[in-house]
Amino acid sequence: MTVAILADTHLPRGGAQLPDACVAHLRAAALILHAGDLVAATALDELEAIGPPVVVVHGNVDRPDVVGRLPAERAVEVGKAQVAMVHDAGPARGRLQRVRRRFPEADAVVFGHSHIPLHEEADGFQIFNPGSPTVRRRQPVKTMGLAHWEDGRLVFEHVELGP
Repeated sequence: MTVAILADTHLPRGGAQLPDACVAHLRAAALILHAGDLVAATALDELEAIGPPVVVVHGNVDRPDVVGRLPAERAVEVGKAQVAMVHDAGPARGRLQRVRRRFPEADAVVFGHSHIPLHEEADGFQIFNPGSPTVRRRQPVKTMGLAHWEDGRLVFEHVELGP
């Protein structure tokens, strides 16, 4: 089971759209997770139309119609792992420990907000930020994430989508 992971798509934004490589990964996935900042309800509708089930939380710049449709945090089962989702996991300092206390039942937490790809792990607990497939900010490339269940654990990876 492959899970595609997004955050911070910020659509619509000018002529921006999800990169073709990103859409290909989304179509091939069994599940799509989006950690907020879609912005418009049309972006959520387009994401849902790709095919696989979509699990989403709202972010800090999502419009009221998006916020009204989505929770601020939630959990989903991926393989045998419990994955919590939230948009903003707070400051980098102490993040892993703080998020672990906030979501004690979770095996992993997927988040966004910073647009900075991140994967940290301690004692089997993981946090993962896929970065952004559309707005790279100060990052060298746009990114997204993939996860799959392998050898009894959830394995995360970043996928580079280009400048």
